[in-house]
Amino acid sequence: MTSAQSASKTTGAAGAVPSSENVLSSSHGTTTIADTVVSKIAGIAAREVNGVFALGGGGAARMVGQLRERIPGASVNQGQGVSVEVGERQTAVDIDIIAEYGVAMTDLASGIRRNVIAAIERMTGLEVTEVNITVHDVHLEDEDDADEHAGPARVQ
Repeated sequence: MTSAQSASKTTGAAGAVPSSENVLSSSHGTTTIADTVVSKIAGIAAREVNGVFALGGGGAARMVGQLRERIPGASVNQGQGVSVEVGERQTAVDIDIIAEYGVAMTDLASGIRRNVIAAIERMTGLEVTEVNITVHDVHLEDEDDADEHAGPARVQ
């Protein structure tokens, strides 16, 4: 039977502090799952839901992400807009999104939760205790048109 244990512990006056990685142990060895892996799984699962325009907050983070995606050969940061807290057997997820205009926010949030929980639990074996979603902005079709007519791109 598989049991979860902390990857490494530092013992001090305050006691043991779990690391930021998750270790699943069995008689055949251990499997360590880094927080970034859980974050990427959550990000990919959230992006799969119709009505999610992008992950991340508004403002500077969104602009940097859009610039990065326009650079040839650059990849999308799958963990952008996602933060996770991983324990020995459980994880909690916080996701920041930009929704498409016209989508029912409660239905969108339910769909994201369902998809994220299913993906994390299936791929990692961790129990997802909560998925908190913050809608930072609503994307309008007109915003894309305005960006295209703003002038030539500064970077090719």
